[in-house]
Amino acid sequence: MELRHLRYFLVLAEELNFTRAAERLLIAQPPLSRQIRDLEEELGTPLFVREHHSLRLTEEGVLFREYASRIVSLSEQSVSDIWNLSKGLQGTLYLAEVEGKAPRLMAGWIAGFSAIYPDVKYTLWNGNSDEVVNRIHKGLSDVAVIMEPYDPMGIHSFRVYSENWIAMCRSDHPIASLRGSSIPVSKLAGAELIIPSRGSRLQEIMDWFGDIEDKPVVRARIANMITAYELCRKGLGVAIYPAAAADLVTESEGICIKNIRDKGLRASYVLIYSDEHPLSGVAKRFVEYIRQDVSGEDPA
Repeated sequence: MELRHLRYFLVLAEELNFTRAAERLLIAQPPLSRQIRDLEEELGTPLFVREHHSLRLTEEGVLFREYASRIVSLSEQSVSDIWNLSKGLQGTLYLAEVEGKAPRLMAGWIAGFSAIYPDVKYTLWNGNSDEVVNRIHKGLSDVAVIMEPYDPMGIHSFRVYSENWIAMCRSDHPIASLRGSSIPVSKLAGAELIIPSRGSRLQEIMDWFGDIEDKPVVRARIANMITAYELCRKGLGVAIYPAAAADLVTESEGICIKNIRDKGLRASYVLIYSDEHPLSGVAKRFVEYIRQDVSGEDPA
């Protein structure tokens, strides 16, 4: 069995048509048919059910497709890794991130990594945590930074940062008149809130209030911190966001920031990458760099 047999099989398994598969592979149909027959003879089982003008995978063919895909992917990755080792690390990193502290974290890692590997290029995408996880699952991004909580199925991860939650409101709001730079969650009871739009955030924030009878009212759910800030300026309510949102505010803009001080309430960021799609050599090195950076080791 040779790699070309696997590549031929994978194209045919995708097209399920010998004519189209042969056209994609730039070979004639008879040699393709012969190669597939040879592969089936070697494996001792049919991989396709041949019906009138159509094909479908057998149960063995479905299983073999998984193995063939992994083998071809590893082969291509090994060539890339060896080439990078001999020529110096190159390639493009496809990254994704959420708002908050993630852009600053990612920018710092890219700057440090670029100083060591100047030939690496970067493509960045921004969205909420659920959208970013979806990109990782689909193989559209190599590495990403999201916020907890998230579904760990099919994901490798480690925590890279955590920060306080804050309450942001206009300076004439009753919350702004409370003494000190921080408040307990109970002071937000009955308030009109502006919170992140992510589905899991609503339940998480409402759980903060436990047995408090006077629950807050969620006035708006916003995907973008800047929009939440602008609504605060208009006096719509109190925005609940990670502390990085305070970077949007200056003292002269009539906005008040209060830390939410209850024990255990932290906004945590994690680095994630797929358990299903093998990392390229450059992505592996980037993950190692970040892991060493957050552990306090010298990432160089």
